[in-house]
Amino acid sequence: MSSSVQPAGPLPKADRERKGIVKVFAKVKGVLRRTGTERQPSAAAGTSAGGVAATTTTTPGAKTEDAPKLISHVDAKAAEARALYEAMPGVSRLSKLELFEERAKKLNERFGLEIHPMEWQSAIPSDTVLRMDKPIRMRIRRTCHRCNATFGATKECPNCSHSRCTKCTRYPPKRSEAEIIASRERRAAKIKANRENAPILPDYEPIEKNIVLKRPSKSGGQDLIHKKPRQRVRRTCHECDTLFTAGNKTCEKCKHVRCTDCPRDPPKKDKYPFGYPGDEFGPKSVPHYECLNCKTVYPTGVEDGTECRKCKFPKSHASPRARPRKVEPIPDPEVIRRLQAKLDDLNLT
Repeated sequence: MSSSVQPAGPLPKADRERKGIVKVFAKVKGVLRRTGTERQPSAAAGTSAGGVAATTTTTPGAKTEDAPKLISHVDAKAAEARALYEAMPGVSRLSKLELFEERAKKLNERFGLEIHPMEWQSAIPSDTVLRMDKPIRMRIRRTCHRCNATFGATKECPNCSHSRCTKCTRYPPKRSEAEIIASRERRAAKIKANRENAPILPDYEPIEKNIVLKRPSKSGGQDLIHKKPRQRVRRTCHECDTLFTAGNKTCEKCKHVRCTDCPRDPPKKDKYPFGYPGDEFGPKSVPHYECLNCKTVYPTGVEDGTECRKCKFPKSHASPRARPRKVEPIPDPEVIRRLQAKLDDLNLT
């Protein structure tokens, strides 16, 4: 025969609501018990006088009235704990805004993320956090010599339960006093070498400086300075064949003023065809005249009425004589014609 066991039917609606309310009250009691709040003396007297009434008339409204008191009590506890930590030595305050700004900077350097301050400053409260300044310590690891397992915080191997002994390897190995002194000396020597022979870093924004190249003289005394080689120009008086001194335009022997007839060594007649700058006109110099408008020099020996090759202004008696100066050479028309013919031959179209 088969057993006729019927499954339990669903609970009534009233029982389900009562069970839900009981669960809510149980959770509230658990939260209050975890906070570890202490009842006030007045509340204890009230509960002793009317204990029966409190048990019979328990409502959710009483719990909501005690919530602000609990929150204020928790805030007071947190403030006391914070004050205790702030009084400890080595504790410093750090603004949350500065902390998040440093994190945003590191993210930008590492991943290229651009986080603007306006995006997160409004969401972060202007509060401070505590930081403990601790010295850098070396992390030492010990390995069991039996099973090669790494020891934890305890002195017992987590794998084979072997107690740590002198045979268990230590990393980094312990150094003697002589090794520590030698390491310090090597570090000091390396720091000194890096300070004396600093690496050459590229300067992406160079500043123009007048760099003077020097080297000590072999015979002692003043250092030798590297200077750009310059051509030494000598001028000789054409009357007494005496050299002019540097910066002087008058001959010291015959008091002759330097003119266009006084030779120059080395000569540069191609750049200065009718005299050098600062010279007076000599008796053998050929006169050259220039245009009144554009200062262009007319060809040698042309008559009045000849047009200027640049501005077409005619030469006249009012045209002044050109002072000695540097003159750009006139291009040869035959060379220009040959060049134009070569360009015409290179017809790329």
